[in-house]
Amino acid sequence: MAGVPESAILPGAEPFDLDGGGVDGVGVLLVHGFTGSPQSMRLWGDHLAAAGLRVSCPRLPGHGTRWQDMAGTTWQDWYGAADAAFGRLSASCDRVFVMGLSMGGTLTLRLAEEHGDKVAGAVTVNASLGTDRRTAALAPLLWRILPTVPGVANDIRDPAATEVGYSRVPTRAFASLRELWAVTLADLGRVVCPVLAYRSVTDHVVEPTSGRLLLAGLTSAPAEEQLLHYSYHVATLDHDKETIFKGSVDFVTATPGPAGSGQPEPRPGRHA
Repeated sequence: MAGVPESAILPGAEPFDLDGGGVDGVGVLLVHGFTGSPQSMRLWGDHLAAAGLRVSCPRLPGHGTRWQDMAGTTWQDWYGAADAAFGRLSASCDRVFVMGLSMGGTLTLRLAEEHGDKVAGAVTVNASLGTDRRTAALAPLLWRILPTVPGVANDIRDPAATEVGYSRVPTRAFASLRELWAVTLADLGRVVCPVLAYRSVTDHVVEPTSGRLLLAGLTSAPAEEQLLHYSYHVATLDHDKETIFKGSVDFVTATPGPAGSGQPEPRPGRHA
């Protein structure tokens, strides 16, 4: 969030930029989830950089500090930060892939909707596009009297893993997230780049409804869904993380650049 001092950022929640140094012209934008932070994307980013890719992961406004900072932000703020980071990568890379977790996946889809074929490809992990919880519709009315509800961070099966995120969800920010769902869902037909969607079979945050809505809405883009059987919502820190990491590098490698671009392919990742 603009104006938040760096000293207020939670340890591990800092944004990061990694220069893989092996493949000139190929960049990856990573976008973290709602109430989360870049910490949930760092291992993924390290793997992509080890494969020679340039990586950028911004800290979305209001995230990675305290929930009170997030309460005054909206989806336009979060999208604006992701869009600005995409613009910086695009200025220095010939091709840019967008990849995100949960709401970060929603934002990457929105980038693909807005930027068309300027996005080389998208990888989503448990992207959110709606909820089956009927009480969610009350968020725009309740936030003045119920400013927060229990948090959604740390839905991880692996007991050794921990997510840096908020223990409370600002109701006002959640109301804005619902607006992001609506605009993104309505425009899914505008996505033209290839999409690889990972979905955890057991997810206590995002219901399977979002996965169905995603595949049904991608009417103009080649899309593939891969199921994760050993992870909960924050799969980038869970048992299936290596499947995501390797799969995303393979996705970049297999996605051709523009005809005549002569774009080199990434070297295989060095991670096991």
